[in-house]
Amino acid sequence: MRIRQPAALMSLAAIVCWSMSQPALATTATTTFTVTATATKACNISATSLNFGSYDPTAATPLDSTSTITILCTTGTAYNIGLNAGSAPGATVTTRKMTNGANTLNYALYQDSSRTINWGNTVGTDTVGGTAGGTAANLSVYGQVPALQNVPVGAYTDTVTATITY
Repeated sequence: MRIRQPAALMSLAAIVCWSMSQPALATTATTTFTVTATATKACNISATSLNFGSYDPTAATPLDSTSTITILCTTGTAYNIGLNAGSAPGATVTTRKMTNGANTLNYALYQDSSRTINWGNTVGTDTVGGTAGGTAANLSVYGQVPALQNVPVGAYTDTVTATITY
């Protein structure tokens, strides 16, 4: 009997090893699903302050300064950027006004560095348009305070709203 036990153990071990080497019989099922997203037209706009600094009412030359409008739109989006007349009473897009109490100091905003093309807010007439390329675009606003405006001493301010239409 002693001889048979090792043989029986060896047979049992062989069966265990053989069963461990066989692949498990498993059943699987698969499916697919659709992944979607819709990119929408979108634009962001920001601007830096336009600071003319000190204005000398007796100077014979105008005072110039610039500001930057930054836009970021969905690639391929057509846009127009308009600048309103500002917040001063009686201001227009061609003659904007900074105020100090009841006093006003006229200024203008232009699309070009030679300061000849007015920047207004009528799409197709005096706005700046383009098509977004997928990266931020910087647009310069060219400001000018005309010379020889006899105004009282003081700080003059205005608030202009830049609007992007897309």
